[in-house]
Amino acid sequence: MSLSRERRQFTPDEYLSVERAAATKSEFIEGDIFAMAGSSLEHDTITANFGGLLHARLRGRDCQALTGNMKVRTRSGGLFSYPDVTVFCGPARFHDPRRDVLTNPRVIVEVLSPSTEDFDRGKKRLMYQSIDSLTEYVLVAQDEPLVEHWARRDDGQWLVSTLRGLEAELVLSSIDCTLPLHEIYERVSLPP
Repeated sequence: MSLSRERRQFTPDEYLSVERAAATKSEFIEGDIFAMAGSSLEHDTITANFGGLLHARLRGRDCQALTGNMKVRTRSGGLFSYPDVTVFCGPARFHDPRRDVLTNPRVIVEVLSPSTEDFDRGKKRLMYQSIDSLTEYVLVAQDEPLVEHWARRDDGQWLVSTLRGLEAELVLSSIDCTLPLHEIYERVSLPP
C-alpha cells in the first residue's frame, strides 16, 4: 500500500508574504517555492563583472542595471525570480506598492549553474520570454567563455546566437551595449 501526499500550492500573494519576511531568498514557480542555493566564486565574479560593465555603459542613459536582489515577475505571475542581472529602461514598473518586484525588464542575464542550467535554458527561458518588455535573454556559462544570447525580433520570434571564446563580443542591441567576453570573464579561473 502506498501513501500519496498532495503538495501544497502557493499563490503569488502567499509567496510574497513568505518571501518578504524570510532571511533567505526563494523563487516562485507555478505555485511552488524553491530555496535558492549559494553560488560559486566564478558565478559571483561573472555576475559582478556583467553588472558592473552594464552600469558603466548605461551611465547617463535611460536604462539601469540591477544585480541579483530585485525580483522579476512574468506576465502570468507564474514565475517570481531573482535574475543575476536585470536591465530596465524608462520608469521602473512594479508588481505592487512595495517596489520589490519589477515587471518591465528589458534584458535578463542568468549565469548558469550545474543545478539550474536545464531549467534556465528551458522552462524559465520560456516564462521570461512571455514578458512583453523583455527583448534579450542572456545565458552565461561559468566554466568556459560561452554565452547564449536570445533576442526578440520585430515579428516576436526569438533568435538565438552562441558566442564562444574570450575574443568574442556580446552585442545587446536593445540597450546599445557591446560587452567583450574577456571583460565578462575577467578574474574568472577557467580550465585550460
